[in-house]
Amino acid sequence: MFGFGQKTPVQPPEQKADSVRHLIAYQAAAGAVWTPRSYQALAREGFMRNAVVYRCVRMICEAAASVPMTCARPDVAALLGEPNTEQSGTEFFESLYGYLLLAGNGYLEMVEAGGELHELHVLRPDRMKVIVDKSGRPSGWEYAVGGRKIQLPRDFVDGRNPILHIKLFHPDNDHYGMSPLEAAACAVDIHNAGAVWNKSMLDNAARPSGALVFHSQQGDHLSDEQFERLKHELESNHQGAKNAGRPLLLEGGLDWKPMALSPTDMDFLDSRHSSAREIALAFGVPPMLLGIPGDNTYSNYQEANRAFWRQTVLPLTQKTARSLQNWLQHWFDGDVTLQADHTDVPALREDQAALWKRVTDADFLTADEKRVLVAGTSKKPGGGT
Repeated sequence: MFGFGQKTPVQPPEQKADSVRHLIAYQAAAGAVWTPRSYQALAREGFMRNAVVYRCVRMICEAAASVPMTCARPDVAALLGEPNTEQSGTEFFESLYGYLLLAGNGYLEMVEAGGELHELHVLRPDRMKVIVDKSGRPSGWEYAVGGRKIQLPRDFVDGRNPILHIKLFHPDNDHYGMSPLEAAACAVDIHNAGAVWNKSMLDNAARPSGALVFHSQQGDHLSDEQFERLKHELESNHQGAKNAGRPLLLEGGLDWKPMALSPTDMDFLDSRHSSAREIALAFGVPPMLLGIPGDNTYSNYQEANRAFWRQTVLPLTQKTARSLQNWLQHWFDGDVTLQADHTDVPALREDQAALWKRVTDADFLTADEKRVLVAGTSKKPGGGT
C-alpha cells in the first residue's frame, strides 16, 4: 500500500498504511435535464455560484461542528478533538458535514501505525467508488486519481474497516447517498438563470431592446453594408449600463420602436425568491434565517432558529455520532460510547431549562434516571456511575 499526498517521515520505523487523503464518492446518478447530476457540476453551479446554497451549507456545517462529540474514553476523545495534524476537531467535522450536504456521502479514513491508532482524515467524495462483489454486497472501496488506483478492502472478520462511509438516504441507490443539493438542483438552476438574466438586463441599460424600422416610399431596403454599420453602432455606442440614456441619432427613413415588457414579465425577483425558498427547504434552513422575504412560517427569528437546530442540526449530529460509534467500537474493542452534546447550545437553552425543571420536580426518578433524561448518559461527571 502507498499513500497519496503524505510526507514520508525522516526515520520511519512505522509508515502509515492505507493512507488516502481527500476522497469522494462517485455519483452514479441518472441523466439530468438541466445541470448534470454529478458532484462536480452540482458543487460548481450550487455551492460555488449560488449564495443561497453556500449560506445554507455554511450555516449547517458550522452549527453542527459546534456540537461536541463526547466520549468517556480519553483516547477516543483526544482522537476526535485532534484527528490529524492538519485539522482541528471543528474543521474536521465541518468538512465531513459539508461533503454530506453536497454529495450525500461522507468518508472517513483511519490511519494506523504499528497497531496504534494514529489519525483520522475526511476524504473527498468524487474520487472514491464502492466496490461491489458478485452478491451485490459492498466489499471495499477504490480510490482513483491521475490514473492511479488503490483498493481498500472491507474487513468482514474483525470489522476494522479503514473507511467509514456515512450516507444520506437515497431511494434509488443501494450504495450511495443522495444530497439535498441534488433535490434542489432545479431551483438552483432557476435562481442562477434569474441572476444571469438580471445581469444581462443591466448590461443592456436595464430595459428590453427595441427595433429600428426603415421606412421607404420606393420599397427599397437597407444594403448589407448599411445593416452591419447600424448594428455595430448600436452595439458599441448604445448598449451597456454606461450608455444608458445616450440619445440615438437616426438617419432619414429610420424610426426607433421600443419593445417593452410588462411589469409582470420583468418581475424576476419574485421568481428568484421562490427558488431561494425551495433551496432553503431542501437543506432544512428556515428562509427567515436567510433573509428571504415572503415566508411567514415562524412568528419570529428565535423560533425559526430553534426549529433549525431541532429539525436539521441535531438529527445530523446524532446520525454522525451513531455512525462513528459503531465504526470506532471495532477499533477500540467495543468500549466506545459517543454522544452529540447539545446541552450548551444557545438556541436550545430555553428547552434545556424547561427539561431541567421537569426532571428536578420528578421526585419519583432516581439520580441515574435523571442523568439519562438530561444528558443521555448514566455516568457521573468524571467517569463514575
